[in-house]
Amino acid sequence: MKKNKRWFKIRIRPAEPNELTDRLLLLNLYATQAVVFLIGILIVFFQSRNVFELFHMPQSWTPVLWAAGFAALALFADYAASRAAPKEAMDDGGLNRMLFAERPLWHIALICFLVSFCEELLFRGAVQHAIGAYWTSVLFAAVHIRYLRHWLMTGLVFCLSYGLGKIYIITGTIWTPILAHFFIDFVSGCMIRYRRDGD
Repeated sequence: MKKNKRWFKIRIRPAEPNELTDRLLLLNLYATQAVVFLIGILIVFFQSRNVFELFHMPQSWTPVLWAAGFAALALFADYAASRAAPKEAMDDGGLNRMLFAERPLWHIALICFLVSFCEELLFRGAVQHAIGAYWTSVLFAAVHIRYLRHWLMTGLVFCLSYGLGKIYIITGTIWTPILAHFFIDFVSGCMIRYRRDGD
């Protein structure tokens, strides 16, 4: 029986933003978040913890206030950095613009919640439990590969992650970093979506 040699010629390489169609971008996003979610669930399971207890709903509005306050601080820091730093230092390769610029508001909210929920499950709910907030933040920054070429963006992502880890510890509920992450992404996505040309 003759072997199909084409299988051995498959090469995986990172795609440039201008090579991605909207459908491929969304497919990549949803597939990536599914993998992140599954890895998070598996790690929590192997830590002999109850994932349902992890997502127990808080009985007060305190986590929401912490999340909103932290998100406001993070958005201000991002705005200040974007005003003070050269434009190329804050360049993400155009992926965020591709993702949000033409997206309906409901879809922006859905994407932001999905990303926030899955990433916080993995990084704050599972990884931070094992290695602490600092090393989780190092890993979180490293996973955001498109920012690694720019030290300022990498530093901001690290600080954001570390802050999310700290508010998780302070409030004792994973909903705090999930909501903060959601607020940051949603406001940023809306700013991209509704920004006028030339702003």
